[in-house]
Amino acid sequence: MPKQYRNNLSTPLSVAALLSVAFASQPVSAGLTQNVEDALNFYHYGHNGAVKFDLNYRYENVNEDNRFGPTGAVLPAAKQPLTANANTARLRLGFLTPTWQGLQGYAEYEGNLAMQDDYNNLPPPYVGNNPAYSRVVDPSLNEINQLWVAYTGIADNTFKIGRQRIKLDDDRFIGNVGWRQMEVTYDSVLWTHNNQTLFGLVANVGYLANVQDFAGLTHNIEAPILNLNYKMGDIGNIIGYGYWLDYTEKDDYEKSSQTYGLRATCCLKPLDSYKISDHFGVVYTAEWGHQSDYGHGPTTYDADRINLMGGLSAYGVIFQGAMEQLDGSGLNKTFDTPLGTNHAFQGWADLFLVTPSNGIRDVFGTVMVPFQRGDIVVTGVYHDFSDDTGRFDYGSEWDFQAVKKFGKHYSVMAKFANYNAGANDPLGGFKATDTQKIWIQGNVNF
Repeated sequence: MPKQYRNNLSTPLSVAALLSVAFASQPVSAGLTQNVEDALNFYHYGHNGAVKFDLNYRYENVNEDNRFGPTGAVLPAAKQPLTANANTARLRLGFLTPTWQGLQGYAEYEGNLAMQDDYNNLPPPYVGNNPAYSRVVDPSLNEINQLWVAYTGIADNTFKIGRQRIKLDDDRFIGNVGWRQMEVTYDSVLWTHNNQTLFGLVANVGYLANVQDFAGLTHNIEAPILNLNYKMGDIGNIIGYGYWLDYTEKDDYEKSSQTYGLRATCCLKPLDSYKISDHFGVVYTAEWGHQSDYGHGPTTYDADRINLMGGLSAYGVIFQGAMEQLDGSGLNKTFDTPLGTNHAFQGWADLFLVTPSNGIRDVFGTVMVPFQRGDIVVTGVYHDFSDDTGRFDYGSEWDFQAVKKFGKHYSVMAKFANYNAGANDPLGGFKATDTQKIWIQGNVNF
């Protein structure tokens, strides 16, 4: 059974969070910022060390209409969830040692404070602190977020052991769920070989022993991971991967799986493109993955994933059309990504964090518009959802986001998601409800 660790944080954190928004919402003195940056970075016998600081304030509003109960019927009005309002402030404070003889260590504290508790703070199947409200999975707690030692004494190689953040490719399979206030980190060993100059290859080979998730729960796992990323000149990257996830606690057995895949993409960052002229470029992704049962997983199954995207860049504006399909053939027989940053996929309203029994097909279009040389980026996305055959209508969603950066260290964000439920799936048991979410966020990091 996963264990939960939570503690209340002190009141000064809420004051610091409000200050972060004040800083991020106006131009900050370059001299003051440079002084802070210089104070947090230091040298010891010619080697770099640093104090890391990340303060994130967020307001999140969740409004659901006509939620379904366990029997599949709409809950009576008296039992419908109340609108959630979450005011939270998260602090990360870390210390990076100078490098000595190729060795370097890092320790990081992470804490989140709920300044308003009108929300349910844990994911299903956990009841949470306030079940009368809609869910916002940002509980108040303190934890050691990272604690690792790395060795870089061999050229082009990094060996890292301990609790660490791991992000591979677009975070679809292995990520830190960085959208939530408390991120996912891994008790693990990771070897990274980075030789892009000579061979164009980045290899990540690792072993995961525990997962500390964004709700403060620890899950035991035995998971070798392999990711090979080869750069094909200017035209893009080709990536091969294998992930063998064996969850060793009974409540998590069904999450166990083995996944193999191949991915080709031109662009590793959202506003990148393959240039065909000074003002025009193309973007593309083509990916296929296969997943089946593994380890303690009690259900035999096979499922595929297809991920296709194509688009155009014109004067910095990105237009994309895409389709992602995760297959499913019944309960616990679906293509799943339990360690992925799933908020970034299939709509920001988070209705599809777990794949429905009959799979999901997400056909969507994205427009990203940068202003002020990229300091402001406005994004709009439209999704159309169905099962993996297109027979059952899972609904549609509009997503919008605006991010403003003030140099390297300050940013503000406004974000909106509006999901409109379809006819649902009478055979697979999938039922969803109209959902609207609003976010306002300010961040300071050094």
